[in-house]
Amino acid sequence: MTIRNVLRDHGQRYRPRMACLKKAEKVVLEMQDPTTGVKLQPQRLVITTIPHAITGEDIVAWLADRFQIDAQEARSFGSMLVALGYIYPIQDHKRLVVKPDASLYRFQTPYFWPTQQWPVEDTDYAIYLAKRNIRKKGILELHEQEQYNHLHKWMNHKWDFIVMQAKEQYRAAKERKKPDRVVFDCQERAYWVVHRPPVRTHTGMFPSLQKTFMIFTQQSIMRPRVKSSVSIGALVKYCATYKGHDPFLSTCLPSNPWLTDDVTYWALNMPNVEIPTKMRVERWTFSFGELLSDPRGRDDFRLFLKKEFSGENLAFWEGCEDLKWGTAATMKEKAEQIYKTFLARGAPRWINIDGKTMEITVKGLKHPHRYVLDAAQTHIYMLMKKDSYGRYLKSPVFKETTKKAVCPEEHKFRNRRPSLSPIIIRQQEQEQKAKMAASAPVDITQVMSKLSQQGKEAPPRRTSVKND
Repeated sequence: MTIRNVLRDHGQRYRPRMACLKKAEKVVLEMQDPTTGVKLQPQRLVITTIPHAITGEDIVAWLADRFQIDAQEARSFGSMLVALGYIYPIQDHKRLVVKPDASLYRFQTPYFWPTQQWPVEDTDYAIYLAKRNIRKKGILELHEQEQYNHLHKWMNHKWDFIVMQAKEQYRAAKERKKPDRVVFDCQERAYWVVHRPPVRTHTGMFPSLQKTFMIFTQQSIMRPRVKSSVSIGALVKYCATYKGHDPFLSTCLPSNPWLTDDVTYWALNMPNVEIPTKMRVERWTFSFGELLSDPRGRDDFRLFLKKEFSGENLAFWEGCEDLKWGTAATMKEKAEQIYKTFLARGAPRWINIDGKTMEITVKGLKHPHRYVLDAAQTHIYMLMKKDSYGRYLKSPVFKETTKKAVCPEEHKFRNRRPSLSPIIIRQQEQEQKAKMAASAPVDITQVMSKLSQQGKEAPPRRTSVKND
């Protein structure tokens, strides 16, 4: 199973422009200036002293004085800086706005600024939620609990690694002083509130929920699922593998019957020939599909499965293919026969499939159709591909077939030209007859007799008489 870390990249036209972020950073740097910026001082929060904290009213006052704007506009500008993640609230972290009162705020460390363009990985978010779950002893907020359960289900294959990282970070955080620990927790929480906002929390990094869904859907449709380098590499590998088996790129052994009128090639490659050629046996090693698509290879694989007492798997797969490509009149009868032979309780050639697949198959057999057994057929196909196919290629049956396979030598015909088309031959015969008829001597008496006979047989012409 492939896990794709979906980055919430909604395109440059939907995200804040880089020029806008640079201007916001200049304002934040001015606000942090020791002489002309906002006054930073330790603030007491309950029993903990927060260093380098600022109040909401100080932010609004500084912005109003610096840009000569009113308090309402300054508050909106400050809220934009909070929504972009340059300033974060210490108390009410859910609301990314600036309150014009004594609420405490801090400047975000430049490491978390949006211009750094760090990829927002789901693994990092899972580690953060696991760490909060350890600290809060399983009591998370509603949106965090939903995200935690979703990521736990999605990343179950590496959840032990995530929990281990969370425990290590939690252990390292406990060694810090309490003010530093509180500040770091607020920084990290503010970063994830901006990049993984709760429901109905609008940040400067993302548009509204409906617009976000529309953009994500559009980009999912246009996004290629496979990298071009991977697909090109697979194409090159396929061409290199099948190059020797392409009659347009390599010679046919012993000869091309369309050019030499020698049908030995067709005789050696008949569907159920007793001894196959080496090139034909070689194709069986390319993939399991190549083996099953060749009737001779299927017979060889059937012999191997018979020795392993698992021939019912291939028989079931062939029965499903017959049902899929057979006539519609016998479709229901074939489906019932396959069920009684391979799937029913106490079936003579019972196959082993999981309960869920069996449930889907039995439910579909109530209204049978051509593809009613696709789930069970796919299950058996993958079972043979992953288990039996590998052992077949190493078995004495395959080695014996490879040993007996023939490698015909190339036929070399001297001055041999391909035969002409029947149409051309017929035209040449007609032309030859015409030439012979033209060159033959002509008997005048016979010609005159024929003309006289034709004149007698012809009907007399009617003449019209005009009355004066």
